[in-house]
Amino acid sequence: MSRIGKKPIPVPANVQVTITDRTVEVQGPLGKLSYQHRPEVAVEFDPQARVIRVKPAVETRWTKAYHGLTRALIQNMVIGVTQGYEKQLEITGVGYIAAIVGKELHLRVGFAHEVHIPIPPDLKVTCPDQQHIRIWGIDKQRVGEFAAEIRAIRKADPYLGKGLRYVGEVVRIKERKGVGKK
Repeated sequence: MSRIGKKPIPVPANVQVTITDRTVEVQGPLGKLSYQHRPEVAVEFDPQARVIRVKPAVETRWTKAYHGLTRALIQNMVIGVTQGYEKQLEITGVGYIAAIVGKELHLRVGFAHEVHIPIPPDLKVTCPDQQHIRIWGIDKQRVGEFAAEIRAIRKADPYLGKGLRYVGEVVRIKERKGVGKK
């Protein structure tokens, strides 16, 4: 059995859990999320102890992987509806800026044109200043995916360091060709 899958998921008092067939719905103060788990695992909610338990339905090699995965995804849902998830990006480079215009994120990152990205309705995107982008939402996967899409537009350059990167991400700067040669 999976070590992660064995741990019960604590459910706060302000969160409601509904399990019907293979669909797990979690509703909290920030919103509602649902997940349809694999048939190889069983999910149970104990309302007295306020915990969710994930158990393997059959014992196979793949069940161990689904067991831990299902437990992790359900815990991410519980954390998402109570606290939410956030990713922050920073922009480095002369003339590189970001701005929110209507329901779009506008980026000027060294191209001949401005890049316009529509903001998904389930995410909140803000620009505290022109060099930072903050993405917030209750679904961990959606937040990470949207942050990765933005970062992929202009990843940090390994020679100059210009571009988009996560806050706190370290970009190793390479030496230019011919440096140090005589």
